[in-house]
Amino acid sequence: MIKNKTKIIATVGPSCANLNVLSSMIDSGVNCFRVNLSHGSQEEKKSYFELIKSLSESSNETRPAILADLAGPKVRVRNLKQPIELTSGQVVTISSSEKSDSVIPISKGLVFKDYDSNARIMINDGKISLEIIEKISKYSFKCRTVVPGRIESKKGVNFLGVSIDVPSLTAQDEIDLSLALENGADWIALSFTRSKDDYDLVRTKIRNFGHDTPVMAKIEKWEAVKNLDSIVQAFDGVMVARGDLGVELPLEQVPVIQKNIIKKAKLYGKPVVIATQMLDSMIDNLVPTRAEVSDVANSILDGADTLMVTGETAMGNHPIDVINVLSDVIKETEKTVKYYSRAIGKDTVDSTAGAISHAACTIAKDLDIRSIVTMTQSGGTARMVSSFKPLANIYAMTTLKTTLRSLSIIWGVTPVLIDNYNSSDEMPEIAKKKLIDLGVIDKKEKFVITGGVPVNVPGTTNYISIL
Repeated sequence: MIKNKTKIIATVGPSCANLNVLSSMIDSGVNCFRVNLSHGSQEEKKSYFELIKSLSESSNETRPAILADLAGPKVRVRNLKQPIELTSGQVVTISSSEKSDSVIPISKGLVFKDYDSNARIMINDGKISLEIIEKISKYSFKCRTVVPGRIESKKGVNFLGVSIDVPSLTAQDEIDLSLALENGADWIALSFTRSKDDYDLVRTKIRNFGHDTPVMAKIEKWEAVKNLDSIVQAFDGVMVARGDLGVELPLEQVPVIQKNIIKKAKLYGKPVVIATQMLDSMIDNLVPTRAEVSDVANSILDGADTLMVTGETAMGNHPIDVINVLSDVIKETEKTVKYYSRAIGKDTVDSTAGAISHAACTIAKDLDIRSIVTMTQSGGTARMVSSFKPLANIYAMTTLKTTLRSLSIIWGVTPVLIDNYNSSDEMPEIAKKKLIDLGVIDKKEKFVITGGVPVNVPGTTNYISIL
């Protein structure tokens, strides 16, 4: 019943887009599938949702969770007649309005605001670097080539130290968001988050569509690092998107930034996902590098809730083997971790739910109790208990399949679907029976239970008991 405490998200793509492979990946440890909305037609995107929804997990009586990853305002080189070869020191113009043989054309409509004296423009994942000489207009910069190379259509463009007026959600994002919600997305990931205001915008859109799906901020912009505290507090979860983050900021800073993001997420009780190039060599090879294994292990030791693979499963030659390796590293690393090590401060426990969650973990530790049960509607209490990294196993019991699936990426949480109940008096009996049926406790074994009174009201956690 109890699998790894650290969860796994796998990206769906051509390499694994059939039921047998996806089922094998679930058996190997996948908790959630990611649909990357940056690529493909609407029909292709929808087909991935339909494929995942056709799977089922008999233990939970529901299909796997789905994380829908919005493309966001990714800046790219527009279509070129032919590639542009830049030489070292060459002066060029980069523009979101002009398009000529002497201009590097990028996504239309971008407005450049302020920029630092050492601002840089990086193209094709940082392989080409330009320094800004002067701002020609609000749409154009004159630049000097620092690192030369070949510029091709559709390559990504990153601006380091440049403030850009660009919408958090593009027109395509709104179309994709609607498609994702209509087709059962359990989490929405927002690419290129810059501030907490982005959360309010996406949350409003989601509610306008008639949903309450949680939103995860992808930290991959220098502005996001600058505004980290407010972003982590506002969003329902965060993702360390190391690909673009490693272009936006010096590579040597990324490991420390990753650790800081995890620390902030733990402090505010939010789940954190580590993504990009976890086992990148396994796109082609059956065996990962030692450095990749160490990277995975260190992410776990730092306190990540979830590890996410992208191209490894979407386009790689060995999607099932990737998950097997990831699960093995997680399992071995977790043997060495001393959990319940989260620092508790005045900024950490500042609510009734937080205090009860902390108390549940403390009681379980002090009395050597193996199981903590949270009776939950929204999943908030389960996420809070998880953030304290208890030694005990966490069972989040809910009547809602949407909550069940959203909790599948939360560290140490085993989501359990239960029948509706009408009174707090029923909670202990329901919880105990379910734990016994699952085979995780015997009839005489104690467990800690938390919940809310009145029942079935989200955000009312005010109950704790030892049974």
